[in-house]
Amino acid sequence: MHVRTGPFYIASAVFIAGLSLAPAVGAQANPSQTLLVLSKHDHTLSIVDPATLTVLGRATVGEDPHEVVASSDGKTAYVSIYGGGRFHTISVVDLVNRKSLPEIDLGPLNGPHGLAFSGGKLWFTAEGAKVIGSYDPAVGKIDWVMGTGQNRTHMIYVTADQKQIYTTNVSSATVSILEKVALPPMGPPPGMPGMQGAPPAGPALGAGGPQRMDWLQTVIPVGQGDEGFDVSPDGRELWTANSQDGTVSVIDIAGKRLLLTINARVFGANRLKFTPDGSKVLISSLRDENLVILDASTRTEAKRVKIGHGAAGILMQPDGARAFISCGPDNYVAVLDLKTLEVTEHIDAGGEPDGLAWAVRQ
Repeated sequence: MHVRTGPFYIASAVFIAGLSLAPAVGAQANPSQTLLVLSKHDHTLSIVDPATLTVLGRATVGEDPHEVVASSDGKTAYVSIYGGGRFHTISVVDLVNRKSLPEIDLGPLNGPHGLAFSGGKLWFTAEGAKVIGSYDPAVGKIDWVMGTGQNRTHMIYVTADQKQIYTTNVSSATVSILEKVALPPMGPPPGMPGMQGAPPAGPALGAGGPQRMDWLQTVIPVGQGDEGFDVSPDGRELWTANSQDGTVSVIDIAGKRLLLTINARVFGANRLKFTPDGSKVLISSLRDENLVILDASTRTEAKRVKIGHGAAGILMQPDGARAFISCGPDNYVAVLDLKTLEVTEHIDAGGEPDGLAWAVRQ
């Protein structure tokens, strides 16, 4: 194994520390798919060629970046600037020109963390405000916010039809399942025509009106310190890793209930991800040298792979060939072959790597 240090393919340009990098004329263009890596130490987003594992460019982001997601067209990246729940901005990066764009100010919605992109919108959690919300890039505005009433609403998953949202709530030890549902039309206010005891006066107000859309939340207790989670590829189950008790909670999504708790012995668990074929589940730990791999069908441990001195972000390559794991204490991203379950290479994409994302150019 070796560490690949990513060169910048920028013609006749000199890197100036702290500034965003845009490709000069003649610079190597991004491939159709790129790996995005956040550096918490350097406050940068690296754009990595997954074929060569070299860094094509970097852009400056805000202090304490945690999670990153790419837009559906692969042209823009969004980075949550967390600050332990104090900050209130999301950094924006132009992936085509490899440069920072004006940030999104969330105002009182402090502590942005989990991110998802679905239906042309950016979805986010805001821990400090105990809410989830969506931002519409087309109009440059937050267009929806909903409180969870839970402490440290942390990671987020939005279904492709935007009708269900799942979150982990770390300090409440719960998972929220939110469903967008149609409700019957509202009746008239008390005392208005059409109500019992009111004088008749033509058609009742509200009768025959349009259906109302609203969000209903189901809160499911899980293990202590639930943080990283994922949904099985078939959409039936949600698995969350519980950092404080080392367990994994398995939730039946349709039934909105806890199915079982697996004693996975992964204390300090940070992220959990299914392989694309749904056969395995990878779990990273902030304080363990091993990546834990579970067999999804038997719900038992398949292997422990030594990857460093602690790890955070996990990302699956869409074709299922490799997984990428951010090893913050070691300042590299480990590359895991999903067939052999062995680490094959390392990527140098900045100090203390954390959030990872996949960008597919449309």
